[in-house]
Amino acid sequence: MSEKKEFTVLTTDDEKSNLDILAGILSPYYNILVAKSGARTLELAKEKKPDLILLDVMMPEMTGFEVITALKASNDTANIPVIFITGLSSTEDEQRGFFLGAVDYITKPFNNAIVKARVKTHMRIVDQMRTIERIGLIDPLTKIANRRGFEDRFEAEWGRAIRENIPISFLIMDIDLFKIYNDTYGHQQGDVALQAFADTTIDSLHRAADFVARWGGEEFVVLLPDTGIEGAMEIAERIRVNIEEMTIPIDEDTQTSVTVSIGINCVVPELDTPMKEFFEKADLALYKAKELGRNRIVKAEDL
Repeated sequence: MSEKKEFTVLTTDDEKSNLDILAGILSPYYNILVAKSGARTLELAKEKKPDLILLDVMMPEMTGFEVITALKASNDTANIPVIFITGLSSTEDEQRGFFLGAVDYITKPFNNAIVKARVKTHMRIVDQMRTIERIGLIDPLTKIANRRGFEDRFEAEWGRAIRENIPISFLIMDIDLFKIYNDTYGHQQGDVALQAFADTTIDSLHRAADFVARWGGEEFVVLLPDTGIEGAMEIAERIRVNIEEMTIPIDEDTQTSVTVSIGINCVVPELDTPMKEFFEKADLALYKAKELGRNRIVKAEDL
């Protein structure tokens, strides 16, 4: 991705000096919007649709945690990635931010190189998403990425995980007994179930960096960058429960439901870590989940 001013960053901080510093670092590469309050951030996010938001955590009247909660609750702004900028250093605060949907953290005082690198990384993701939409890497039924679109995204995140020595997690999910569902209700109703499954999976995620794709047939996958096994298990369980509770309408009086089996693999990859084996282990975990009775999660490390 070339560093041209084709992307817009919304910076939010109640301290003008911090806004000035961020603008100085980023304005040569991006269009900059400025907000000094949470309320103004929400207004600009909805009106201008920035590609990325840098959001201060500790602000008067409305904290960054409250702002990101409001952003994720709105269809207009839910998919805008948010990086928290903060002087906080506790693990609990970082975990809370990631749980609410932040894609990254930048700490104060600002390091120019780190600010530029973190922003560039997430702008690259934004650019990839635009490319996927532009060149037809979307599954036409579910309107999410297809397998080829996933593979392009995975290669970028795998490389980042190697460079930054961070974990990457992969979920492979299969709708239980879907052939029987199709035979019972018909293929058209099966398509409705696949669409509902995709929507519910997306709604179960909180970070813009988390990536859902249709792997093929009734199989779906989720890529979780910078996510260890505990975080991946938490997200997988949220998806499993939400799918189990999901209702799929057939007509005004009839509803159906499905369940899902999930296999998980997580690694901190190195240059010689084989990607093929990473996928194969997750696939084996999925088959184990089905063997154990379906509607459950199995980790590759437990095989």
